[in-house]
Amino acid sequence: MAKSESSSLHIYNSLSRKKELFEPIKPPFVGLYVCGPTVYGDPHLGHARAAITFDVIYRYLQYLGYKVRYVRNITDVGHLEHEEEEHGEDKILKKARIEQVEPMEIVQRYTISYHKGMDALNCLRPDIEPTATGHIIEQIELVKKILENGFAYEVDGNVYFDLEKYRENNSYGELSGKVLEDLQAGSRDTEGMDEKKNPYDFALWKKASTGHIMRWDSPWGEGFPGWHMECTTMSTKYLGKKFDIHGGGLDLQFPHHEAEIAQCKSAYGNDPVKYWVHNNMITIDGAKMSKSAGNFINLEELFTGNHDKLEKAFNPMTVRFLMLQSHYRSKIDFSNEALVAAEKGLQKLMTAVDLLDMIELPDGSPENEASEDREILDACKQCQDSMNDDFNTAQVLAALFDLASKINAIHNKQLDAGKVSKSAFEKMKNTMNDFVFDILGLQPISESKDGKTEELVNLLIDIRSEARENKDFATSDKIRDDLQEIGIRLKDDKDGKTTFEIDG
Repeated sequence: MAKSESSSLHIYNSLSRKKELFEPIKPPFVGLYVCGPTVYGDPHLGHARAAITFDVIYRYLQYLGYKVRYVRNITDVGHLEHEEEEHGEDKILKKARIEQVEPMEIVQRYTISYHKGMDALNCLRPDIEPTATGHIIEQIELVKKILENGFAYEVDGNVYFDLEKYRENNSYGELSGKVLEDLQAGSRDTEGMDEKKNPYDFALWKKASTGHIMRWDSPWGEGFPGWHMECTTMSTKYLGKKFDIHGGGLDLQFPHHEAEIAQCKSAYGNDPVKYWVHNNMITIDGAKMSKSAGNFINLEELFTGNHDKLEKAFNPMTVRFLMLQSHYRSKIDFSNEALVAAEKGLQKLMTAVDLLDMIELPDGSPENEASEDREILDACKQCQDSMNDDFNTAQVLAALFDLASKINAIHNKQLDAGKVSKSAFEKMKNTMNDFVFDILGLQPISESKDGKTEELVNLLIDIRSEARENKDFATSDKIRDDLQEIGIRLKDDKDGKTTFEIDG
């Protein structure tokens, strides 16, 4: 299956808390489901961490030759402000109320914003991106099935999952390691407690209160699905009742993913997922990111530098590179110093890739087994061995920098190119290109349409617009033609607005 004879892929399974050999249920097909964003605000670093983590996993599985179906949902209803206690307003509904617009306007605006941010980070789009509101009927059917199987009960239009009944023959809390009784003992929330058989029962369907806009007909009256229902519904619809990988942030283990397992077992009688994969969180200057602490940074602020904690704008590829420098199960601390260091590291790596294309081995170089081959081949093998060791991108980058040092030494004549065989050189070239671009998803900063490149091009567009207004068509045409020569094409629409595209 894999492109080399390197070690087999092992994945850390959050459920078993150990690395396991990756064996798909139905090879060569792999089902990958990832919890996507709740679209009520602009994408931030937390969204980027999850997206980059599973983008690399998606890319690597494809590199190994698997036929991957990647499903990532959009939550556009049912996610309440205080999800663990299940109270407060729907997050999207609250944003719509504050801005005095329809909830679906909020959904549309921030879905577009999310896509724009993830595209800038060079994250591949999923194969399927279902929405919660697009699967209300399926969610109602799943609630009905859980009720029919005796694991839920209805009270005045609300349907709750009966955890005590479930725990008669099933464990609950294995994924997160949380103990329900301990959690309830420390909770002060009492909303809905008079309706529930037990305080930790969670809602499968919520009755819509007066004035609640987002509501649908159901056998239990008008209401909306509980947050946990959507992922169970959509993952099993598109990937089957048992699929390979379910991913998401570490903060989703409880209650969201625990509830998914319970819902699936209650409806279908089996664990839904073979491998649970969770990425860790990020901090800003050592502190948890939060709006109240003033260190909440969304991606647009990061890319433009428009935030008090940022000294300058940072290219999306710098952000991606910084995240890849840590293993996905480790915390990442963002700071100006870390971003500047990542910027330099990315440039060093890209310079080595450019030099590699310029190097030609001298005539007479051996075809195989030259004196300098071993370290090169070891570093190439380390790249794939590291990815096979639970997608360890930090170790991959370390091996790529070892190769970069060899490339620089050959280019600077510190290493005799004649002592490198043609086969090892080709292996190094293929490894650099495969891992830097195809697997890690990095791009040269100069190819990105964001950051300083965009600022400079927009400045030239403004100058060109002024020239056209002044009928200075010679200057206008020169700016357009000169930009086109370096791969930047200007497009004028019928309203006189100019946009640009970067070739390649």
